[in-house]
Amino acid sequence: MPKSPKYLLIGSTEAYSGKSATVLGLYHLLQQQGLDITYGKPLGTCLSESSGSAVEEDVQFIAASLNLPENRVAPTLLALNEVTMQKRLCGEDTTDYRQSLAQKYLQMSVGNLVLLEGPGNLEEGSLYNLSLPQVAEVIDAAVLLVTRYQSLLSIESVLSAKQRLGKRLIGFVLNDVPAEQTQIFDTTIRPFLEQQGIPVLGILPRSDLLRSVSVRELVHQLNAEVLCRSDRLDLMVESLAIGAMNVNAAVKYFRKRRNMAVVTGGDRVEIQQAALETSTQCLILTGQLPPPSFILNRAEELEIPILSVDLDTLTTVEIVDKTFGQVRVHEPIKVHCIRQLMSEHFDIKRLLNLLDLSPAAALP
Repeated sequence: MPKSPKYLLIGSTEAYSGKSATVLGLYHLLQQQGLDITYGKPLGTCLSESSGSAVEEDVQFIAASLNLPENRVAPTLLALNEVTMQKRLCGEDTTDYRQSLAQKYLQMSVGNLVLLEGPGNLEEGSLYNLSLPQVAEVIDAAVLLVTRYQSLLSIESVLSAKQRLGKRLIGFVLNDVPAEQTQIFDTTIRPFLEQQGIPVLGILPRSDLLRSVSVRELVHQLNAEVLCRSDRLDLMVESLAIGAMNVNAAVKYFRKRRNMAVVTGGDRVEIQQAALETSTQCLILTGQLPPPSFILNRAEELEIPILSVDLDTLTTVEIVDKTFGQVRVHEPIKVHCIRQLMSEHFDIKRLLNLLDLSPAAALP
Protein backbone atom coordinates (compact mmCIF):
# COMPACT_ATOMS: atom_id res chain seq x y z
CA MET A 1 0.00 0.00 0.00
CA PRO A 2 1.25 3.52 -0.79
CA LYS A 3 2.01 5.71 2.22
CA SER A 4 -0.61 8.32 3.05
CA PRO A 5 0.57 11.86 2.22
CA LYS A 6 2.10 14.22 4.78
CA TYR A 7 0.88 17.77 5.34
CA LEU A 8 3.27 20.66 6.02
CA LEU A 9 1.76 24.02 6.96
CA ILE A 10 3.93 27.13 6.48
CA GLY A 11 2.90 29.60 9.19
CA SER A 12 4.05 32.90 10.68
CA THR A 13 3.46 35.05 13.73
CA GLU A 14 2.73 38.13 11.62
CA ALA A 15 1.82 38.95 8.03
CA TYR A 16 4.50 39.60 5.36
CA SER A 17 7.05 37.36 7.07
CA GLY A 18 7.99 35.51 3.87
CA LYS A 19 5.62 32.51 3.74
CA SER A 20 5.05 32.61 -0.03
CA ALA A 21 8.78 33.01 -0.66
CA THR A 22 9.49 30.06 1.63
CA VAL A 23 6.93 27.95 -0.23
CA LEU A 24 8.55 28.78 -3.58
CA GLY A 25 12.05 27.94 -2.36
CA LEU A 26 10.96 24.87 -0.43
CA TYR A 27 8.99 23.42 -3.34
CA HIS A 28 12.08 23.63 -5.52
CA LEU A 29 14.23 21.83 -2.91
CA LEU A 30 11.60 19.12 -2.36
CA GLN A 31 11.18 18.63 -6.09
CA GLN A 32 14.94 18.07 -6.37
CA GLN A 33 14.45 15.22 -3.89
CA GLY A 34 12.03 13.57 -6.35
CA LEU A 35 8.92 14.24 -4.26
CA ASP A 36 5.43 14.75 -5.71
CA ILE A 37 4.06 17.92 -4.11
CA THR A 38 0.63 19.55 -3.92
CA TYR A 39 0.30 23.24 -2.96
CA GLY A 40 -2.64 25.07 -1.43
CA LYS A 41 -3.76 28.03 0.66
CA PRO A 42 -6.95 27.14 2.59
CA LEU A 43 -7.68 30.72 3.67
CA GLY A 44 -7.40 33.29 0.87
CA THR A 45 -6.22 36.80 1.70
CA CYS A 46 -5.19 38.36 -1.64
CA LEU A 47 -8.17 37.91 -3.92
CA SER A 48 -8.90 39.53 -7.27
CA GLU A 49 -11.76 39.11 -9.69
CA SER A 50 -11.03 37.04 -12.79
CA SER A 51 -13.67 35.93 -15.30
CA GLY A 52 -16.41 36.67 -12.79
CA SER A 53 -14.95 34.53 -10.00
CA ALA A 54 -12.57 35.29 -7.14
CA VAL A 55 -8.98 34.13 -7.61
CA GLU A 56 -6.35 33.91 -4.86
CA GLU A 57 -3.45 35.91 -6.29
CA ASP A 58 -0.72 34.11 -4.31
CA VAL A 59 -2.07 30.70 -5.33
CA GLN A 60 -2.34 31.79 -8.95
CA PHE A 61 1.22 33.17 -9.01
CA ILE A 62 2.79 30.22 -7.17
CA ALA A 63 0.92 27.63 -9.25
CA ALA A 64 2.10 29.39 -12.43
CA SER A 65 5.69 29.81 -11.16
CA LEU A 66 5.89 26.14 -10.22
CA ASN A 67 4.06 25.01 -13.35
CA LEU A 68 1.65 22.96 -11.21
CA PRO A 69 -1.05 20.87 -12.89
CA GLU A 70 -4.62 21.49 -11.67
CA ASN A 71 -4.70 18.27 -9.66
CA ARG A 72 -1.71 19.52 -7.63
CA VAL A 73 -3.38 22.77 -6.52
CA ALA A 74 -5.63 22.37 -3.48
CA PRO A 75 -8.77 24.56 -3.36
CA THR A 76 -8.98 27.80 -1.37
CA LEU A 77 -11.99 27.41 0.93
CA LEU A 78 -12.71 31.01 1.77
CA ALA A 79 -11.72 34.61 1.09
CA LEU A 80 -10.92 36.52 4.26
CA ASN A 81 -12.31 40.04 3.80
CA GLU A 82 -14.89 42.49 5.17
CA VAL A 83 -17.75 40.96 3.15
CA THR A 84 -17.20 37.36 4.28
CA MET A 85 -16.61 38.44 7.88
CA GLN A 86 -19.84 40.43 7.88
CA LYS A 87 -21.76 37.38 6.62
CA ARG A 88 -20.21 35.20 9.30
CA LEU A 89 -20.89 37.69 12.10
CA CYS A 90 -24.51 38.17 11.00
CA GLY A 91 -25.15 34.44 10.88
CA GLU A 92 -25.60 34.34 7.08
CA ASP A 93 -22.59 32.04 6.74
CA THR A 94 -22.99 28.96 8.95
CA THR A 95 -20.61 26.71 6.98
CA ASP A 96 -18.68 24.16 9.03
CA TYR A 97 -15.24 24.96 7.59
CA ARG A 98 -13.49 22.26 9.61
CA GLN A 99 -15.66 19.72 7.84
CA SER A 100 -15.07 21.40 4.45
CA LEU A 101 -11.33 21.33 5.10
CA ALA A 102 -11.36 17.65 5.99
CA GLN A 103 -13.51 16.75 2.97
CA LYS A 104 -11.52 18.72 0.40
CA TYR A 105 -7.99 18.21 1.72
CA LEU A 106 -8.00 14.72 3.17
CA GLN A 107 -9.77 13.03 0.29
CA MET A 108 -7.96 14.47 -2.73
CA SER A 109 -5.16 12.81 -4.66
CA VAL A 110 -2.12 14.74 -3.47
CA GLY A 111 1.18 12.88 -4.02
CA ASN A 112 3.78 12.57 -1.23
CA LEU A 113 3.49 15.94 0.48
CA VAL A 114 0.92 18.74 0.68
CA LEU A 115 2.60 22.12 1.16
CA LEU A 116 0.09 24.60 2.59
CA GLU A 117 0.42 28.32 3.15
CA GLY A 118 -1.16 29.44 6.41
CA PRO A 119 -2.87 32.73 7.27
CA GLY A 120 -1.04 35.92 8.32
CA ASN A 121 -0.60 34.94 11.97
CA LEU A 122 -1.71 32.30 14.46
CA GLU A 123 -5.10 33.94 15.12
CA GLU A 124 -6.27 34.91 11.62
CA GLY A 125 -9.14 32.70 10.44
CA SER A 126 -10.38 31.88 13.97
CA LEU A 127 -13.85 33.19 13.11
CA TYR A 128 -14.21 30.30 10.65
CA ASN A 129 -12.24 27.70 12.67
CA LEU A 130 -9.48 28.05 10.07
CA SER A 131 -6.68 29.55 12.20
CA LEU A 132 -3.28 27.94 11.75
CA PRO A 133 -3.51 25.71 14.88
CA GLN A 134 -7.07 24.66 13.90
CA VAL A 135 -6.10 23.77 10.31
CA ALA A 136 -3.07 21.83 11.57
CA GLU A 137 -5.27 19.84 13.94
CA VAL A 138 -7.92 18.91 11.35
CA ILE A 139 -5.49 17.63 8.72
CA ASP A 140 -2.80 16.47 11.19
CA ALA A 141 -0.20 18.83 9.69
CA ALA A 142 3.31 19.61 10.85
CA VAL A 143 4.08 23.35 11.05
CA LEU A 144 7.14 25.21 9.75
CA LEU A 145 7.19 28.70 11.23
CA VAL A 146 8.66 31.66 9.30
CA THR A 147 9.52 34.89 11.13
CA ARG A 148 10.95 38.09 9.68
CA TYR A 149 13.84 39.34 11.79
CA GLN A 150 13.18 42.74 13.36
CA SER A 151 15.11 42.53 16.62
CA LEU A 152 15.93 39.95 19.27
CA LEU A 153 12.35 40.47 20.47
CA SER A 154 11.25 38.44 17.40
CA ILE A 155 12.29 35.33 19.37
CA GLU A 156 9.53 35.81 21.97
CA SER A 157 6.82 35.29 19.35
CA VAL A 158 8.51 32.01 18.33
CA LEU A 159 8.47 30.76 21.94
CA SER A 160 4.82 31.74 22.25
CA ALA A 161 4.02 29.85 19.01
CA LYS A 162 5.82 26.78 20.42
CA GLN A 163 3.57 26.89 23.49
CA ARG A 164 0.47 26.95 21.27
CA LEU A 165 1.56 24.45 18.63
CA GLY A 166 3.51 21.98 20.78
CA LYS A 167 4.97 19.05 18.86
CA ARG A 168 3.31 20.17 15.62
CA LEU A 169 5.97 22.88 15.33
CA ILE A 170 8.75 20.91 13.64
CA GLY A 171 10.95 23.74 12.45
CA PHE A 172 11.70 27.43 12.29
CA VAL A 173 13.06 29.76 9.59
CA LEU A 174 14.33 33.24 10.40
CA ASN A 175 14.01 35.48 7.37
CA ASP A 176 15.57 38.81 6.37
CA VAL A 177 18.53 38.68 8.79
CA PRO A 178 21.01 41.60 8.40
CA ALA A 179 24.59 40.45 7.73
CA GLU A 180 25.84 41.98 10.99
CA GLN A 181 23.32 39.93 13.01
CA THR A 182 24.08 36.53 11.46
CA GLN A 183 26.90 35.65 13.86
CA ILE A 184 24.94 36.42 17.05
CA PHE A 185 22.09 34.32 15.74
CA ASP A 186 24.35 31.35 15.00
CA THR A 187 26.23 31.47 18.29
CA THR A 188 23.47 32.47 20.71
CA ILE A 189 19.92 32.25 19.41
CA ARG A 190 20.14 29.05 17.36
CA PRO A 191 21.46 26.98 20.33
CA PHE A 192 18.84 28.56 22.62
CA LEU A 193 15.93 27.67 20.31
CA GLU A 194 17.27 24.16 19.76
CA GLN A 195 17.32 23.69 23.56
CA GLN A 196 13.66 24.73 23.62
CA GLY A 197 12.86 21.94 21.15
CA ILE A 198 12.55 24.26 18.13
CA PRO A 199 14.73 23.00 15.23
CA VAL A 200 16.26 25.95 13.34
CA LEU A 201 16.15 24.88 9.69
CA GLY A 202 17.12 28.11 8.02
CA ILE A 203 18.57 31.58 8.58
CA LEU A 204 17.94 33.54 5.39
CA PRO A 205 20.09 36.66 4.95
CA ARG A 206 18.58 40.02 4.06
CA SER A 207 18.30 40.56 0.32
CA ASP A 208 17.79 44.00 -1.21
CA LEU A 209 16.20 42.34 -4.22
CA LEU A 210 13.59 40.46 -2.14
CA ARG A 211 12.76 43.65 -0.25
CA SER A 212 12.34 45.58 -3.51
CA VAL A 213 9.08 46.50 -5.24
CA SER A 214 8.42 46.88 -8.94
CA VAL A 215 7.61 50.26 -10.46
CA ARG A 216 4.36 48.65 -11.62
CA GLU A 217 3.39 47.95 -7.99
CA LEU A 218 4.11 51.58 -7.07
CA VAL A 219 1.92 52.75 -9.97
CA HIS A 220 -0.86 50.52 -8.63
CA GLN A 221 -0.53 51.61 -4.98
CA LEU A 222 -0.24 55.33 -5.80
CA ASN A 223 -2.88 55.28 -8.56
CA ALA A 224 -0.24 57.12 -10.58
CA GLU A 225 -0.25 58.32 -14.16
CA VAL A 226 2.74 57.03 -16.16
CA LEU A 227 4.17 59.94 -18.14
CA CYS A 228 6.86 57.98 -19.97
CA ARG A 229 8.46 54.53 -20.38
CA SER A 230 5.37 52.49 -19.50
CA ASP A 231 7.36 49.59 -21.02
CA ARG A 232 9.83 49.70 -18.10
CA LEU A 233 7.48 49.15 -15.16
CA ASP A 234 9.20 45.86 -14.31
CA LEU A 235 12.23 47.77 -12.98
CA MET A 236 12.78 46.93 -9.30
CA VAL A 237 13.03 49.69 -6.69
CA GLU A 238 15.19 48.94 -3.64
CA SER A 239 15.08 52.28 -1.81
CA LEU A 240 13.17 55.52 -1.53
CA ALA A 241 14.69 59.00 -1.74
CA ILE A 242 12.92 62.31 -1.15
CA GLY A 243 14.09 65.24 -3.24
CA ALA A 244 13.26 68.11 -0.90
CA MET A 245 16.72 69.62 -0.34
CA ASN A 246 18.88 71.91 -2.47
CA VAL A 247 20.35 70.39 -5.60
CA ASN A 248 23.95 70.06 -4.32
CA ALA A 249 22.83 68.16 -1.22
CA ALA A 250 20.48 66.08 -3.40
CA VAL A 251 23.30 64.98 -5.74
CA LYS A 252 25.45 63.77 -2.78
CA TYR A 253 22.43 62.02 -1.26
CA PHE A 254 21.40 60.33 -4.51
CA ARG A 255 24.93 59.08 -5.24
CA LYS A 256 24.97 57.08 -2.00
CA ARG A 257 21.85 55.14 -2.95
CA ARG A 258 21.04 52.57 -5.62
CA ASN A 259 17.95 51.49 -7.57
CA MET A 260 15.82 54.16 -5.95
CA ALA A 261 12.46 55.78 -6.46
CA VAL A 262 12.79 59.55 -6.09
CA VAL A 263 9.77 61.49 -4.82
CA THR A 264 9.90 65.20 -5.57
CA GLY A 265 7.65 68.07 -6.58
CA GLY A 266 6.67 68.44 -10.21
CA ASP A 267 8.20 71.93 -10.08
CA ARG A 268 11.63 70.78 -8.76
CA VAL A 269 13.23 70.48 -12.19
CA GLU A 270 16.86 70.63 -10.96
CA ILE A 271 16.17 67.74 -8.52
CA GLN A 272 14.54 65.73 -11.32
CA GLN A 273 17.63 66.29 -13.47
CA ALA A 274 19.97 65.17 -10.68
CA ALA A 275 17.89 62.04 -10.03
CA LEU A 276 17.91 60.99 -13.68
CA GLU A 277 21.73 61.03 -13.73
CA THR A 278 22.04 58.69 -10.70
CA SER A 279 20.81 55.18 -9.85
CA THR A 280 17.10 55.96 -10.22
CA GLN A 281 14.49 53.40 -11.27
CA CYS A 282 11.59 55.86 -11.37
CA LEU A 283 10.72 59.48 -10.67
CA ILE A 284 7.51 60.14 -8.73
CA LEU A 285 6.30 63.72 -9.21
CA THR A 286 3.80 65.18 -6.74
CA GLY A 287 1.36 68.03 -7.17
CA GLN A 288 0.29 67.02 -10.68
CA LEU A 289 2.67 69.49 -12.31
CA PRO A 290 3.99 68.16 -15.64
CA PRO A 291 7.79 68.15 -16.06
CA PRO A 292 9.34 70.14 -18.93
CA SER A 293 9.86 68.31 -22.21
CA PHE A 294 13.65 68.06 -21.81
CA ILE A 295 13.15 66.04 -18.57
CA LEU A 296 10.73 63.69 -20.34
CA ASN A 297 13.11 63.33 -23.28
CA ARG A 298 16.06 62.52 -20.99
CA ALA A 299 13.97 59.98 -19.07
CA GLU A 300 12.98 58.37 -22.38
CA GLU A 301 16.66 58.08 -23.37
CA LEU A 302 17.65 56.58 -20.00
CA GLU A 303 14.56 54.31 -19.91
CA ILE A 304 13.42 55.66 -16.54
CA PRO A 305 9.63 55.83 -15.97
CA ILE A 306 8.20 59.09 -14.64
CA LEU A 307 5.03 58.84 -12.56
CA SER A 308 2.69 61.69 -11.70
CA VAL A 309 0.51 61.52 -8.57
CA ASP A 310 -2.34 63.65 -7.33
CA LEU A 311 -0.95 63.54 -3.78
CA ASP A 312 1.31 65.62 -1.55
CA THR A 313 4.86 64.43 -0.85
CA LEU A 314 4.18 63.20 2.71
CA THR A 315 1.23 61.04 1.66
CA THR A 316 3.17 59.69 -1.31
CA VAL A 317 6.11 58.72 0.89
CA GLU A 318 3.80 57.04 3.43
CA ILE A 319 2.21 54.92 0.68
CA VAL A 320 5.57 53.93 -0.81
CA ASP A 321 6.93 53.07 2.67
CA LYS A 322 3.90 50.90 3.35
CA THR A 323 4.39 49.15 0.00
CA PHE A 324 7.99 48.29 0.95
CA GLY A 325 6.68 46.90 4.24
CA GLN A 326 4.24 44.59 2.44
CA VAL A 327 6.52 43.24 -0.25
CA ARG A 328 5.29 40.18 -2.10
CA VAL A 329 7.31 37.81 -4.21
CA HIS A 330 5.32 38.20 -7.45
CA GLU A 331 8.23 38.72 -9.85
CA PRO A 332 10.18 35.93 -11.62
CA ILE A 333 13.54 37.51 -10.65
CA LYS A 334 12.55 37.17 -6.97
CA VAL A 335 11.58 33.52 -7.46
CA HIS A 336 15.09 32.82 -8.76
CA CYS A 337 16.60 34.72 -5.82
CA ILE A 338 14.60 32.87 -3.13
CA ARG A 339 15.46 29.51 -4.69
CA GLN A 340 19.14 30.37 -4.48
CA LEU A 341 18.86 31.61 -0.87
CA MET A 342 16.95 28.51 0.25
CA SER A 343 19.44 26.19 -1.51
CA GLU A 344 22.30 27.82 0.39
CA HIS A 345 20.69 28.46 3.79
CA PHE A 346 17.94 25.87 4.40
CA ASP A 347 18.54 22.35 5.76
CA ILE A 348 16.29 20.28 3.48
CA LYS A 349 17.69 16.93 4.67
CA ARG A 350 16.81 17.72 8.26
CA LEU A 351 13.29 18.72 7.25
CA LEU A 352 12.81 15.39 5.43
CA ASN A 353 13.98 13.54 8.56
CA LEU A 354 11.59 15.53 10.76
CA LEU A 355 8.72 14.73 8.37
CA ASP A 356 9.83 11.10 8.16
CA LEU A 357 9.98 11.46 4.40
CA SER A 358 12.59 9.77 2.25
CA PRO A 359 13.62 11.10 -1.17
CA ALA A 360 13.30 7.53 -2.38
CA ALA A 361 9.63 7.52 -1.40
CA ALA A 362 8.81 9.31 -4.63
CA LEU A 363 10.95 7.19 -6.87
CA PRO A 364 9.51 4.14 -8.69
